[in-house]
Amino acid sequence: MAPASELACRLAREAQAVCRHYLSNGRREGRYWLVGDVRNTPGRSMFVRLIGPDFGKGAAGRWTDAATSEHGDLLDVIRESCGLVQFHDVVDEARRFLALPRPEPESGRRQTSAPSGSSESARRLVAMSRAISGTLAEAYLRKRGVMSSHGAENLRFHPHCYCRPDRRSRVQSWPAMIAAVTDLDGEITGAHRTWLDPLRQDKAPIDTPRRAMGHLLGHGVRFGMAQDCLVAGEGIETMLSLRCVLPALPMIAALSAAHLSAIQFPAKLRRLYIARDRDSAGDQAAEGLIDRAKAAGIEAIALSPSLGDFNDDLRAFDADGLQESLRGQLAPEDVARFMETVSGVGAAS
Repeated sequence: MAPASELACRLAREAQAVCRHYLSNGRREGRYWLVGDVRNTPGRSMFVRLIGPDFGKGAAGRWTDAATSEHGDLLDVIRESCGLVQFHDVVDEARRFLALPRPEPESGRRQTSAPSGSSESARRLVAMSRAISGTLAEAYLRKRGVMSSHGAENLRFHPHCYCRPDRRSRVQSWPAMIAAVTDLDGEITGAHRTWLDPLRQDKAPIDTPRRAMGHLLGHGVRFGMAQDCLVAGEGIETMLSLRCVLPALPMIAALSAAHLSAIQFPAKLRRLYIARDRDSAGDQAAEGLIDRAKAAGIEAIALSPSLGDFNDDLRAFDADGLQESLRGQLAPEDVARFMETVSGVGAAS
């Protein structure tokens, strides 16, 4: 084993101690350490896995920043949090840390429960979930025509997510796609659950298979970090459908028409696309958001699907057809900037 790999493995076996030392502005939640970023900024958008195998999928010490898509191991944490440049300095610091005596394990401390439906409860749910690659959530998206979840780090999967279909029903457990709702700083304020049926690879057969929790107003599920240009829409599947043909264009799913009209604008935003749903609620949300954007000095352009929403378009016309329908709706400079050739990336039947 290479010296760097061996060091990373030794650090991973003591992942929590590493996080307490170098990411002291974070905290443990379940199987993860949550912090703002790899440079130890306060927040909750970066997840460090504390428990797992030494190598491969789900390995301890691996981390992902949901806000920036950065990822790495604990050697990267040491490098960035300490501001080191030369790799030999990173190795020296890692060896110095591993030689330190360990504090006595904490005893008698129990994690207090978070109020049901609160932002804290949402953060814990996200922390207990895992990446969607190879899961039922990924299979569900593929059945909806979304053939790639690249750049969708805010989407996760929980194999046994509790659900009460209505007040008279007993609590049930279904697999669920979990979406982290974040604010402009990337901090998790809520979560959205889509309960899934593993037999049909579709939404679970309950009355309300989609529900959100936490603080949602103004926030949303983000795909990429917006600077000067952003697409905003309602549903997760709708925005992922657009990302099939506009993978570099940052997007946000507000989760409902009411929340779409209230999204917060990034400070540098200059052009806002509104992916409207073809219904009265979608029309009203788009109109309200256009008015707010114009008042803020932001150019606003509505994107209209041919069918009910852009996921309907993707499944009916495949990615090539969706691309062609969008080409004439985008500003010409954004076609060149964001639109890629998508031939062969079609929808599932």
